[in-house]
Amino acid sequence: MRERRLGVAVWVKNPRAAKNLRKFGTIHYISKRLNYVSMYVDADQIDDIIRTMERLHFVTKIERSHRHEIPIEYNNAKPDKAKEYDYKQEKHQLMALADTLLGENGLAPAGISTESVR
Repeated sequence: MRERRLGVAVWVKNPRAAKNLRKFGTIHYISKRLNYVSMYVDADQIDDIIRTMERLHFVTKIERSHRHEIPIEYNNAKPDKAKEYDYKQEKHQLMALADTLLGENGLAPAGISTESVR
Protein backbone atom coordinates (compact mmCIF):
# COMPACT_ATOMS: atom_id res chain seq x y z
CA MET A 1 0.00 0.00 0.00
CA ARG A 2 1.17 3.51 -0.73
CA GLU A 3 2.32 5.73 2.11
CA ARG A 4 0.41 8.93 2.82
CA ARG A 5 2.36 12.00 1.72
CA LEU A 6 1.80 15.68 2.41
CA GLY A 7 2.90 18.64 0.32
CA VAL A 8 5.46 21.15 1.55
CA ALA A 9 6.72 24.38 0.00
CA VAL A 10 10.31 25.14 0.96
CA TRP A 11 11.63 28.64 0.25
CA VAL A 12 15.37 28.61 -0.45
CA LYS A 13 18.07 31.24 -0.91
CA ASN A 14 19.52 29.58 -4.00
CA PRO A 15 17.70 27.05 -6.22
CA ARG A 16 20.96 25.16 -6.84
CA ALA A 17 21.00 24.16 -3.19
CA ALA A 18 17.51 22.69 -3.57
CA LYS A 19 18.95 19.40 -4.79
CA ASN A 20 20.08 18.76 -1.23
CA LEU A 21 16.41 18.42 -0.20
CA ARG A 22 16.06 15.13 -2.11
CA LYS A 23 16.96 13.12 0.98
CA PHE A 24 13.91 14.46 2.87
CA GLY A 25 11.24 13.54 0.32
CA THR A 26 10.17 13.60 -3.31
CA ILE A 27 10.80 16.90 -5.11
CA HIS A 28 7.89 17.79 -7.38
CA TYR A 29 8.95 21.19 -8.74
CA ILE A 30 11.80 23.69 -8.34
CA SER A 31 11.07 27.32 -9.18
CA LYS A 32 14.23 29.13 -10.21
CA ARG A 33 12.53 32.51 -10.49
CA LEU A 34 10.72 32.49 -7.14
CA ASN A 35 13.29 30.34 -5.30
CA TYR A 36 11.03 27.68 -3.83
CA VAL A 37 10.76 23.91 -3.94
CA SER A 38 7.47 22.02 -3.99
CA MET A 39 7.92 18.58 -2.51
CA TYR A 40 6.13 15.68 -0.86
CA VAL A 41 7.07 14.27 2.55
CA ASP A 42 5.85 11.22 4.47
CA ALA A 43 2.94 12.21 6.71
CA ASP A 44 4.24 10.23 9.68
CA GLN A 45 7.58 12.04 9.78
CA ILE A 46 6.57 15.52 8.61
CA ASP A 47 7.20 17.31 11.95
CA ASP A 48 10.70 15.88 12.32
CA ILE A 49 11.59 16.57 8.70
CA ILE A 50 10.40 20.20 8.89
CA ARG A 51 12.46 20.79 12.05
CA THR A 52 15.51 19.31 10.32
CA MET A 53 15.03 21.34 7.12
CA GLU A 54 14.57 24.60 9.05
CA ARG A 55 18.10 24.21 10.44
CA LEU A 56 19.65 24.15 6.96
CA HIS A 57 21.47 27.38 6.08
CA PHE A 58 19.89 27.77 2.61
CA VAL A 59 16.25 27.37 3.77
CA THR A 60 14.42 30.62 4.55
CA LYS A 61 10.85 29.46 5.20
CA ILE A 62 8.74 26.27 5.09
CA GLU A 63 4.99 26.15 4.45
CA ARG A 64 2.75 23.10 4.78
CA SER A 65 0.08 22.34 2.21
CA HIS A 66 -3.52 22.51 3.43
CA ARG A 67 -4.93 20.60 0.48
CA HIS A 68 -5.58 17.47 2.55
CA GLU A 69 -7.85 19.52 4.85
CA ILE A 70 -10.26 20.52 2.07
CA PRO A 71 -13.36 18.28 1.95
CA ILE A 72 -13.91 16.51 -1.35
CA GLU A 73 -17.35 15.03 -0.62
CA TYR A 74 -20.30 17.37 -0.24
CA ASN A 75 -23.41 16.13 1.55
CA ASN A 76 -25.71 19.15 1.15
CA ALA A 77 -25.12 19.88 -2.52
CA LYS A 78 -28.10 21.53 -4.20
CA PRO A 79 -29.42 19.76 -7.31
CA ASP A 80 -28.63 21.33 -10.67
CA LYS A 81 -31.68 23.17 -12.05
CA ALA A 82 -30.52 22.69 -15.64
CA LYS A 83 -30.66 18.91 -15.26
CA GLU A 84 -34.20 19.05 -13.88
CA TYR A 85 -35.54 21.07 -16.80
CA ASP A 86 -38.15 19.21 -18.82
CA TYR A 87 -37.56 19.79 -22.51
CA LYS A 88 -40.61 17.78 -23.57
CA GLN A 89 -42.85 20.11 -21.60
CA GLU A 90 -41.27 23.09 -23.37
CA LYS A 91 -41.98 21.50 -26.77
CA HIS A 92 -45.65 21.01 -25.87
CA GLN A 93 -45.94 24.61 -24.67
CA LEU A 94 -44.43 25.90 -27.91
CA MET A 95 -46.78 23.76 -29.96
CA ALA A 96 -49.79 25.05 -28.02
CA LEU A 97 -48.60 28.63 -28.50
CA ALA A 98 -48.16 28.06 -32.23
CA ASP A 99 -51.69 26.62 -32.48
CA THR A 100 -53.23 29.60 -30.68
CA LEU A 101 -51.34 32.10 -32.83
CA LEU A 102 -52.33 30.33 -36.04
CA GLY A 103 -55.93 30.01 -34.82
CA GLU A 104 -56.19 33.75 -33.97
CA ASN A 105 -54.85 34.94 -37.30
CA GLY A 106 -56.64 32.30 -39.30
CA LEU A 107 -53.67 32.28 -41.62
CA ALA A 108 -50.80 29.91 -41.76
CA PRO A 109 -47.44 31.03 -43.11
CA ALA A 110 -46.81 30.15 -46.72
CA GLY A 111 -45.88 26.52 -47.24
CA ILE A 112 -46.71 25.46 -43.66
CA SER A 113 -49.93 23.86 -42.65
CA THR A 114 -51.10 23.43 -39.10
CA GLU A 115 -50.72 19.67 -39.44
CA SER A 116 -47.02 19.91 -40.41
CA VAL A 117 -46.23 22.04 -37.34
CA ARG A 118 -47.20 19.14 -35.09
